[in-house]
Amino acid sequence: MNEKRFMRRAIELAREAAERGDNPFGSVLVHDGEIVMEDSNRVLTEDDVRRHPELELARLAVREFDAETRAETTMYTSTEPCPMCAGGMAYAGFDRVVYATSGAEIAEFTGHEPSVRASEILDGVTEVEGPFCREEALALHDSFW
Repeated sequence: MNEKRFMRRAIELAREAAERGDNPFGSVLVHDGEIVMEDSNRVLTEDDVRRHPELELARLAVREFDAETRAETTMYTSTEPCPMCAGGMAYAGFDRVVYATSGAEIAEFTGHEPSVRASEILDGVTEVEGPFCREEALALHDSFW
């Protein structure tokens, strides 16, 4: 199933981020059944709090795709988007976002309080689905945190 392939790629990007010294988060954008962009977390290695993969892909998509194309695009991401990233995604106007692990689950690993759910921020703009391939993503986070 392609959806599993897309999510597994997002999780692999998250693994690459961790190996590079960043936090384990990765995302891909899919349009017409093909990955058109991908990114992983670079907050630590680029010393830039904005370098979450979801926000970076939203920024690049707004620059490179028209609104109609973005409205036909799905983001697969290893973790439910944080409020900052969900805000960027709302501006981009993607069709769907599919995440592997919830923000609440990641909060348990990191010791932080869970934040506003992406579905609340994206309500009426982007369909939010998840968890999907949860166990694979949780295994990565368990080995990292």
